[in-house]
Amino acid sequence: MLSSLDYTNLPAPADLQRLCQALTALDAINSPDPEFRYYTYNPAWDEGEALFEMSDGEGDQMLVLFRPEGCCINGFLHEYEQPDKSQVTRGLPAAFDEFIFGEPVSSIGTTFCLWYTPAHGWQTGVVELEDDGSEELLYIFDQNPDSYADWANEYYLDETEREPLEAADVARLYRHEPLTRATAETLNPELTDWPQLAADLDAIGYPHALR
Repeated sequence: MLSSLDYTNLPAPADLQRLCQALTALDAINSPDPEFRYYTYNPAWDEGEALFEMSDGEGDQMLVLFRPEGCCINGFLHEYEQPDKSQVTRGLPAAFDEFIFGEPVSSIGTTFCLWYTPAHGWQTGVVELEDDGSEELLYIFDQNPDSYADWANEYYLDETEREPLEAADVARLYRHEPLTRATAETLNPELTDWPQLAADLDAIGYPHALR
């Protein structure tokens, strides 16, 4: 399992960024209403920066910033003790200072923090807590389509009559295959607003053939 104590198998930034786009595209398919989506991705969050966000609507959030220098992950779980931020970010490259110590991260909080640079790979600061909850958020980055399928079947399909998502269909988006209407309908047969889905995918930067 991925965590702040076992992060060597986290994808490199380019692969992680593609995965974040895929997760966000899958959420756009499963939840046409943006209000109920779990994952969002903004490829133009700021000049030269892209941002992926996970928010469960109950206080837990994870933000992943992508910059030319690498990427940085900030996680916050409201039921876990927050560590000394100066320790958990010890050694943080200056390129990520504004992200970690500015808004919105400053207001959200920091339970764990990881960053990647080409020179040093994935790193973290001083992890003082044996369990900081990072496994609960980072597991989705294991690049296994089953992880999303299992989660989405509980989060989106519980108490509905939709057929469970198949990992093989999720894998198509993990591979960044251009989304077709047939694949989208396999994932969510209740889709009706195709122009909106196309616009959502355009905003994410995910390839599609919906027009």
